[in-house]
Amino acid sequence: MDWTEVTVTVNAKDIDKAGDIAQMVVPYGIYIEDYSNLEKEAWEIAHIDLIDEELLKKDRTKALVHVYISPEESPAEAIAFLSERYNAENLEHTITTAPCVEEDWINNWKKYFKPIKVGQKLLIRPTWEEEYEAGDRKVLHLEPGLAFGTGTHETTRLCMELLEEYIEPGDEVLDVGCGSGILSVAALLLGAKKAVGVDIDALAVKTAVQNAEINHVDDRFTGICGDLTDKVSGQYNIVVANIVADVIILLTKDVERFMHRDTVYLMSGIIDTREQDVLNVIEKKFSIINRKVEKGWVALAAKLK
Repeated sequence: MDWTEVTVTVNAKDIDKAGDIAQMVVPYGIYIEDYSNLEKEAWEIAHIDLIDEELLKKDRTKALVHVYISPEESPAEAIAFLSERYNAENLEHTITTAPCVEEDWINNWKKYFKPIKVGQKLLIRPTWEEEYEAGDRKVLHLEPGLAFGTGTHETTRLCMELLEEYIEPGDEVLDVGCGSGILSVAALLLGAKKAVGVDIDALAVKTAVQNAEINHVDDRFTGICGDLTDKVSGQYNIVVANIVADVIILLTKDVERFMHRDTVYLMSGIIDTREQDVLNVIEKKFSIINRKVEKGWVALAAKLK
């Protein structure tokens, strides 16, 4: 059966907010068409000033968000959610749908995912990109598959920057909502002794295990399919949750049972309008020791009081 491609057209100035909302619909990513700064970005990213004529004809005032819905899911529900959220944010939009063969959409976004430097010590390299310059950075080879987490989104990058600051050699890491396993693998490349990644999506766990294998850290990685921490045991030096505000609030109710006294709790995926809701729960048990913000997304680091 074909997947459904849901295309949302918005004013280019609203694309960041529209993309953030669309990211809530599916766990396996979206891709965005935004040609408003085409010449500038083409030079910065690819160092070229010769641009295909068809691209130059694109409407610069509009941008498109592409969301892909699997045959097992309801496009109508996704459209209703998007419309409700966009209307609530007063975003002008139109939504169209079309059938899409799975192989097509899986490959559609790959042309936009290039090697990217994160923090001071890592470079994320999609496995289909052969040319990259890592310098003295650790290279994280990534095949995202259908699982969320490529390192291009602010929430993942902020979390990796915090990991870089707090990881110590020999640490044990719990990655809740691991998606593609990118944070677990990053932690292991940065010196962690062991990482446990848990996700409710079996496909995500499979992808995470494969990415651990690609990076030759599979002997130190354990993937668990489960709902938050229901199948997790033990205590960890770092607990990381790159999910959404509501789930972080739920996780925080008893996450301390997986922590040592000095464990660092890293949280990301928090839209700035929900930060206070998270803090209201976090600050009952934890002290905030670091905060990072980028394009309306917030990442926090905390320790038990």
